[in-house]
Amino acid sequence: MEALINRDIIITGLQAWDIEIGSNCKNIALQFAKHNRVLYVNSPLDLISALKDSKNPKVQLRKKVIKRKADDLVKISENLWNLNPRLKSLPVSQLKNKVLFDIINKYNNKKFAKQIKSAADRLGFKDYIIFNDSDMFRSFYLKEILKPACYTYYTRDNLLAVKYWQKQGKRIEPLHMAKSDLVISNSTYLSKQAAKYNEESHFVGQGCDISAFNPENIKKVPADIAEIPYPVIGYIGALKSLRLDLNIIEHIALTRKDWNIVLVGPEDDIFKSSRLHELNNVHFLGPKAEAELPSYLNAFDVAINPQLLNEVTIGNYPRKIDEYLAMGKPTIATSTEAMTYFSDFVSLPKLKTEWINAIEQELKNDNKTLGLARQKFASEHSWENNAKEIYKQIEKILSREYQRNN
Repeated sequence: MEALINRDIIITGLQAWDIEIGSNCKNIALQFAKHNRVLYVNSPLDLISALKDSKNPKVQLRKKVIKRKADDLVKISENLWNLNPRLKSLPVSQLKNKVLFDIINKYNNKKFAKQIKSAADRLGFKDYIIFNDSDMFRSFYLKEILKPACYTYYTRDNLLAVKYWQKQGKRIEPLHMAKSDLVISNSTYLSKQAAKYNEESHFVGQGCDISAFNPENIKKVPADIAEIPYPVIGYIGALKSLRLDLNIIEHIALTRKDWNIVLVGPEDDIFKSSRLHELNNVHFLGPKAEAELPSYLNAFDVAINPQLLNEVTIGNYPRKIDEYLAMGKPTIATSTEAMTYFSDFVSLPKLKTEWINAIEQELKNDNKTLGLARQKFASEHSWENNAKEIYKQIEKILSREYQRNN
């Protein structure tokens, strides 16, 4: 079965509909809404945000909703609605006491579930599916309270590697996964981790909108990269020391001074103060508008993603890899378990010293046939195909439950 048809789906998660950055969950919701009715639920306004960010327009809107001065349920498109719950949740994530956490978290969940049920009833939702995008705390009891036809937990980042989630997350997320009907992931690594708690754990791949990353649509080379001589070894994305290995970039630049390293994206403080700024063959071009990125990528001779190996990155599926490949570019990335998915099309050095040879080989061996193969592989990772993989796993659960009850 390639698609769920005419089902009612409720989505909860960590990212609100009005988030400024790209969101897997929003892209998946848009795909679901092509053939189903979808209620996308924003997380409740928490008391800390209500106090600290009182001037934030989003916080102000949620306060208006709570005071019934604005609608809580807004129609986004024909089959898609967005809900701002009329409640303020109590902060729990940093509580150390397990008993106190459970009491307050259950209280929050009950209030949250009541708001969701009210919206679902108004929309006439029946026999609905719940799709939870890693909301491990606020949605912990939704399966028991709302009793969906299928409860799916979606994991796409190793959240437990982040300090914010660790106090209670190390206990709660495994419990949450274990009681879910289905756990899906965009990473083979995360899927294997989830399988420790739930045998219905499945890798469903990652969606990506690569429509803009087509070399045939590029008409000109941006001025600030046009004069940088061959070969250009480039990276596009946030330059964050938590995720990128400064030592690899420095090693490449110092070992091959005839190569030019081009870094496109905003820098954190560690990058800003790094030795890289002293090297003549390292070029920081700064952040660019999203629409400009394909033109910069098209100017690269080799595209790189030198991830730092840590608990945050080890299970990460970098969408930039699909963008690199969609442009047909020779691509090199740090070897991780999650990155083995790309091993037929991406060079994956394990050691810092292997990067030079990897780049040399990609520069030497690149050709049009390889470029087209990379493009074809990337084109398979559409949001539509990603949704089909998710549907396939949900259908298996629904079919099993149907057989059990009939």
